[in-house]
Amino acid sequence: MKLLVITAIREYKKDILKMFRAAGVKNFSYREVTGFQDNSGDEVGLNWFASEMNENESILFYAFVNKEIVESFFNLTDVYNSKQGNESRIHIAVLNIEKSNNL
Repeated sequence: MKLLVITAIREYKKDILKMFRAAGVKNFSYREVTGFQDNSGDEVGLNWFASEMNENESILFYAFVNKEIVESFFNLTDVYNSKQGNESRIHIAVLNIEKSNNL
């Protein structure tokens, strides 16, 4: 069993839900979160708004899934991210579940 963790900007929520269906993810949880990006190290010309910390309305999904679903979801996400015309991407992390009493 794996724990699939996904973060993205809130605008990608509907697309992530479609990918969950396509990959076979039937149970998941999500939460709206605020993402931060520290731009204090960027050159002034690259930091258009001259702010050191930028906030983004984001979402965090997590789901307990089997290995096959992880691979399928990664493939769907890779295709989705490759088609994006902006810098924002769907980010995924996978954690191994060593022991659980509810799976």
